[in-house]
Amino acid sequence: MQILDGKKTSLTIQEELTKKVKLLTSKGKKPPHLAAILVGDNGASRTYVNAKVKACQRIGFQSSLIELDNNVSEKVLLDEVRKLNTNSSVDGFIVQLPLPSHINENKVILSIDPNKDVDGFHPENIGKMTLGMPSFLPATPNGIMELLKRYDIPTEGKQTVVLGRSNIVGTPISILMSRKNYPGNSTVTLAHSRTGNLKQVCLNADILIVAIGIPQFITSEMIKPGAVVIDVGIHREEDSSKKNGFKLLGDVDFANASEKCSFITPVPGGVGPMTIASLLMNTYIANNGKY
Repeated sequence: MQILDGKKTSLTIQEELTKKVKLLTSKGKKPPHLAAILVGDNGASRTYVNAKVKACQRIGFQSSLIELDNNVSEKVLLDEVRKLNTNSSVDGFIVQLPLPSHINENKVILSIDPNKDVDGFHPENIGKMTLGMPSFLPATPNGIMELLKRYDIPTEGKQTVVLGRSNIVGTPISILMSRKNYPGNSTVTLAHSRTGNLKQVCLNADILIVAIGIPQFITSEMIKPGAVVIDVGIHREEDSSKKNGFKLLGDVDFANASEKCSFITPVPGGVGPMTIASLLMNTYIANNGKY
């Protein structure tokens, strides 16, 4: 079994971006500028946004963080989005999800300029991705694809099972893995909580991508020997033995699954850092037109 080290790979990508930014600025061009809107004080969202800001500082990007109260009106949030849409100094921005229940997430996503949508959630970018046209790819699926590519994981002709059908991860990664490209060219099954005989479906997978949102849902009995396992899930569980009082778990029972698979992503340190790397790559593209 080999670890697909997302943290190490993400740092490699950030080192590449640091060199690219230095080259840009040496030619008198401005560095890429990533902005983020954070609504409320969700601990996980704040941690994630802070990691993005630190990454920007580390590689020479400009970054801006707009913090709004949890009770902010939808109108005020949409006004902030419009300001970023028209701010020529900002190359790309994100609105950190989830949003409070009184705000329509789809309405907010639709209000983002697709040319600045570095999270890749806007329907225009999703549509272009589906057609194989140049677009901003959703950050987490793109991070997974980059990780597979950098570890030279064979995907052509493989049976890929994606567990989870969210618009953010499951659905787009199923499309990317089926495209005529590398990574890709695999035969994809998009499974979910209502899939019949789910254990057998998972056992057919050469590549198993798990984003179902249930801690340790995938056990070793559901994994084909030698399979590649990508664990997108991340959950907090109380653990008094830890200094911070909790431990992080994925959607896969890592300890037992790792004994059967050929490659596996850890939690933490797997898909999460690759999501940030993908976001930075998209922002660089927004600034420079190519990577």
